[in-house]
Amino acid sequence: MDCTDAVYSEDYFDFINTLSREVNMRNGDEILCSQPLDNGFEALFYPREVVENGDFNIARLTYIGVPKCYALMDTSALEGTGILTMQNFPTLPLKGNGVLMGFIDTGIDYQNPVFQSENGTTRILRIWDQTVRTGTQPEGFLYGSEYTAEDINYAIRSEDSYSIVPSRDTNGHGTFLAGVAAGSEVLERDFIGAAPLADIAVVKLKEAKQHLRNFYHIREGAVAYQENDIMAGISYLNNLAYTLSKPLVICLGLGTNSGGHGGTSALSMLLAYVAAKRMRAVVVAAGNEANARRHYLGNLAPMQEYEEVEISVGDNIRGFTAELLTNSPEVVSVAVQSPTGERQPLIPARQGTSEEYRFLLEGTTVSISYSLGEFTREGELIFLRFTNPSKGIWRLRVYPENYVSGRYHIWLPVTEFVQGDLFFLRSNPETTITGPASAYAPISVGGFHAADNSLYLDSGRGYNIDNQVKPDFLAPAVEVFGPDLTGNFTRRTGTSAAPAVTAGAAAQLLEWGVVRGNSSGMNNALIKNYLLVGADKTPGRVYPNPEEGYGRLNVYKAFTNMRRTT
Repeated sequence: MDCTDAVYSEDYFDFINTLSREVNMRNGDEILCSQPLDNGFEALFYPREVVENGDFNIARLTYIGVPKCYALMDTSALEGTGILTMQNFPTLPLKGNGVLMGFIDTGIDYQNPVFQSENGTTRILRIWDQTVRTGTQPEGFLYGSEYTAEDINYAIRSEDSYSIVPSRDTNGHGTFLAGVAAGSEVLERDFIGAAPLADIAVVKLKEAKQHLRNFYHIREGAVAYQENDIMAGISYLNNLAYTLSKPLVICLGLGTNSGGHGGTSALSMLLAYVAAKRMRAVVVAAGNEANARRHYLGNLAPMQEYEEVEISVGDNIRGFTAELLTNSPEVVSVAVQSPTGERQPLIPARQGTSEEYRFLLEGTTVSISYSLGEFTREGELIFLRFTNPSKGIWRLRVYPENYVSGRYHIWLPVTEFVQGDLFFLRSNPETTITGPASAYAPISVGGFHAADNSLYLDSGRGYNIDNQVKPDFLAPAVEVFGPDLTGNFTRRTGTSAAPAVTAGAAAQLLEWGVVRGNSSGMNNALIKNYLLVGADKTPGRVYPNPEEGYGRLNVYKAFTNMRRTT
């Protein structure tokens, strides 16, 4: 089997490695092949039999090396953000001209007129479809098929377009985000994207392999994408922007509750690397988990023997995972109690410890793995995996072993991955921003309702685990108007729309700064600062705050503030 086959095959397990870290997952000649990624990362592909019976032992493999699975953050927006004002400003019309906008998502309906110029030619410069194996792979990548603007234009003119460019968006999420961010004007429907003259590049992600879905107990039918494939998409877009000598905005409407919650996941570190480059901006959705009741904030008192955490498990839950994180040097250990009162013996926290326990009356298997100091700032990780949990209240007893503040966090999976009721009885709505939006480097955007300026109640709330301000600000996320797969328009709600709108604002700033020569060194940090300073604030509220960050997006105010300081 060649390397391309290994990428797609369930007989090969995917891992993320970087030679720059102390933990190196390379294991001699057992690696069939690898996919280089930016910033020293690589994806490794091991034969199934090498990974002992398919056992993802977190303590043995290191959790950062196991790809996390990401869900879609989805369940007139431009007027209140200042974007339309800047599009139509008499002396400074900014529509994203000369800027490349990159989308890593479900693909794009390249035949939709909103992605075409007035002469009918495509504005999409590249599509990398990771799911199609019949075309030419992008240079430096093992899999998928790449299509150029020339290919797409030929396909549009053809009677059988998909025989030439067989890339389809069967979900609609990617088409919608790209339309909101960069769609051309459609006068008869009163529609225009935030950056309607920007160039577009698209990565259509392949869905996660079944063994990863099984490991995380992701519900059947849920759309899930692997971390390493997203990282490959980021590397592709970054390299493409260098090739085309264009500034780049990356828009991500994906999120997860798995992994680090302060920028220590592999994906977060790669985004930080790209965001630090000149002429780059990275915009990410804050997620829709504020009211999902899947975050628990623990507070052990000094000399307290243990704290009991209650998890309500409903019908039809075939399994779930839970992740406990502390800030270094806080260390805790856990024991699990079933609804019938059977208790798992306490497993002391030791690096590399992993235990599995079967509850006889429930027929439930619980595995617990400890990792100490794997993440650079976040201290301890306890990874719990429940298989065939019985209905009822499951209890975690959390014991202090090295007491500092007594604080710890536990997250259950994002809503999109869960089948049925699963929540903490005493949940906490803060620190619910999904990764990678919880990392410091990206521009992390929550949602509000543009019609009345009200907060979108499901929008993920901050701060992150390191107490850094997240979200950075809010953008429209409720009943946002954009293209669907029928050639018409629809309205969607969810924080995926918020980074799409914001990505358009970032493209306006990059056009002003880089393309028009006003600030050739413009980067993600500068764009973020401009937008933070320009954000609208509600009188009487204290800013920043965990719900709104620094306020609501207003790119026009960002420009007026620049005028005062330059």
